[in-house]
Amino acid sequence: MSASHVIIGDGIAGSSAAETIREEDPDADITVITDEGEALYNRILIKEFAKGKLPEAPISIHEPEWYEERDIDLQLNTYVTTVDTEANEIHTHSGDVYDYDKLLVATGGTPASLASYGIDNADADGIDHFWTFQDARSIKENVENADQGIIVGAGLLGIDLAAICGAQGLDANYLMRGESWWRYALEPEGAEILHEAMREKGVTPVFESGVDRFETDEDGQVAAAVDPNGERYEGDWAGVAIGLSFNTEFLQDTPVETNDNGIVTDEYLRTNVDDIYAAGDITWFYDTILGEMGENGSWGSAKEQGSVAAQNMVEDLREGGETDDPEEFRWVSSYSITHFDFPFLSFGHPTIGDDDASQKYSDTEWRRLAFQDGKIVGGVLIGDLSQQSKFKRLIREEREVAQHKELLMEEDVDMDKLEEAAPKPE
Repeated sequence: MSASHVIIGDGIAGSSAAETIREEDPDADITVITDEGEALYNRILIKEFAKGKLPEAPISIHEPEWYEERDIDLQLNTYVTTVDTEANEIHTHSGDVYDYDKLLVATGGTPASLASYGIDNADADGIDHFWTFQDARSIKENVENADQGIIVGAGLLGIDLAAICGAQGLDANYLMRGESWWRYALEPEGAEILHEAMREKGVTPVFESGVDRFETDEDGQVAAAVDPNGERYEGDWAGVAIGLSFNTEFLQDTPVETNDNGIVTDEYLRTNVDDIYAAGDITWFYDTILGEMGENGSWGSAKEQGSVAAQNMVEDLREGGETDDPEEFRWVSSYSITHFDFPFLSFGHPTIGDDDASQKYSDTEWRRLAFQDGKIVGGVLIGDLSQQSKFKRLIREEREVAQHKELLMEEDVDMDKLEEAAPKPE
């Protein structure tokens, strides 16, 4: 009898898992269930579509035929309502039931709304959140037709919204709660490079701000945002990017362990419940590099997690239990931004650590490394990305190098000198 694998979610994690299972077990029954109405697309490129730089066609990655060719049953527009962990069954909104031997949850998240924080009119017409391709379509149309924009959310998705406004020629105020954009990862000197780039594209950063309430016109269309200081910013379109709420509702009545960070797994992407695994943004996993629990929501990370989880699903099933030699997820993520005339890259975990080092090299070149227990755990590179592979290697090797910041801040890091000063651990 063929093994039955069910995957909830058709993002890059779920799709990567389905592809890996088919490679590892040509006879397996594979079902992919997604609440979206289209097959896998490139989440990285949807911002370029919203900017008007790309048509829809290049953004799709897998057409339905891709699944058919691999004998993968793709169920679009399908909502999972419950998981019966004792019977190994998935129940959907339409009343269908899917049996599984192994289940992968890769459902990601839904953009958090300011309405959940009690912000008046946070769901008014003309207010968009940014996560899915459908979101990108709405943003593109609304930005093209707007006269003035408002952006909320000083993170990596928020700056995408700023870039979309800049590309479409829409002047906007970017309301940030702190003193700079992405203040947890950047120092003011580095952040100001991004601030100036935004201003050049017609987006004005507004610091120590945020949203106390939105105002609407008589038709229910957003008309302005009022910040906690009482300042009023007019706008007939607003883009909000304040994080994700993880899609775990269908697991509420199950023993699967979840928390505010998503689904809890070990380093093999196994949950605390037999036969259930998780991958992608939704995963709160044991990070063997950090030596603690963490999350890693980048595209490359999600793809690798899907593949690792799938390998373990297949091997665990072959062994009739947990295999003695599972595949470990060990990854240094990276996230790049190409909105401006200079590149930007974050890698690892730049928002954590107990120490750091930074240096500015020019008006558009800056570097910061974050350390924890003497080891690099993450960083940000602006302008010059040429050293990224060296820093990622040092993270993977868990090498204690914080005492050699002067070497790490050289424009071209001499790895031979660093090897002499801080040899790789045995």
